[in-house]
Amino acid sequence: MAIATKIAGFIERASWIRKMFEEGERLRRMHDADKVYDFTLGNPDVEPPPEFAAEFRKLAEHPIPGMHRYMNNAGYDETRGAVAEVLAEASGLAVEGRHVVMTCGAGGALNVVLKTILNPGEEVIILAPYFVEYKFYIDNHGGVPREAWTDRTTFQLDIPAIEAAVTDKTRAIIICSPNNPTGVIYPAESLRALGDMLRCREKELGRQIFVISDEPYARISYDGKHVPNIFPYVDNAVIVTSHSKDLALPGERIGYLAANPRMAGVEQFMEGAVFANRVLGFVNAPALMQRLVAKLQRASVDIGEYQAKRDILYNGLTAMGFRMVKPDGAFYLFPVSPLADDVEFVRLAQKHNILLVPGAGFGAPGYFRIAYCVDRGVIERSLPAWRELATELGINK
Repeated sequence: MAIATKIAGFIERASWIRKMFEEGERLRRMHDADKVYDFTLGNPDVEPPPEFAAEFRKLAEHPIPGMHRYMNNAGYDETRGAVAEVLAEASGLAVEGRHVVMTCGAGGALNVVLKTILNPGEEVIILAPYFVEYKFYIDNHGGVPREAWTDRTTFQLDIPAIEAAVTDKTRAIIICSPNNPTGVIYPAESLRALGDMLRCREKELGRQIFVISDEPYARISYDGKHVPNIFPYVDNAVIVTSHSKDLALPGERIGYLAANPRMAGVEQFMEGAVFANRVLGFVNAPALMQRLVAKLQRASVDIGEYQAKRDILYNGLTAMGFRMVKPDGAFYLFPVSPLADDVEFVRLAQKHNILLVPGAGFGAPGYFRIAYCVDRGVIERSLPAWRELATELGINK
């Protein structure tokens, strides 16, 4: 075998989105492209905000001498300072540039944090439904994933379930708000309860437990909802994020990690994170993108466009009989599968040219994910196909 047995197994376990993408290609060859409704990938269809093009043009016309050379592995001071300024405002804490490392996206940031904190065999709690890559990132650094469910009705944090998952090997918990795949936002009172519980458990166990807050959707929230900053509630917290979604720059791989200034041993953590950034091969985040996002920390794509898409699908599907939690942010719906077997349901949907990802791909059998970061016309054209699917299932009354 040309690859490791473990990697071969991982590929098979992580193949749902890839399989659905391949199925979409097959269907597009068979039908007109506008009659295939692909809701599989969380790949933003919107363009970056106008501020991005303006800053890009400035740099192209007035380049900074040496702007493409190596820099400090943590990133440019100007960029780290711009990130820290916004985080300090959001948290009310003294976040400084020295608490920030610029990274190759949120995936890079997560791997850097896990490399920095994990000893072999230590556990990282992940909350179902979860982003499937978490398990592979944890394995990258010798950790062991341990699953705990969110509330199965609301998908909100289930503090007793998380506490029950904490052991003397627990090193970290990964949370994501707004969540992929459910779109829920964890409110301040939930984060406070999480922080209170962890402080008690840390004292009992005599060990530091980190909360890694994965926040690429933090600026994409709806209906006036606010995504609270985690730092006031959890001392040993690290924010990892990217500008893939809020600035629609997924291909540029630009993000950061930021440590709570109140973290125990924060200086040592930052030293470790900078070292891990280098030895993992990321070395530093892309220079040009660092220059650009330094000026864009208060910019965002048009959130109203995403909310309109959410409303079209949510209102349309719930009227047909599909059941789901209304998302507060991100750009996903996570309905209950009308069939007990979510994989069977996804296959049935393909007959109507609707491409989805089964909940099993997110550690949550019995559900399915819809990524509505697609053209609005795709959503509108898909509704008759959804209606036919609902009628076939007997849920469209």
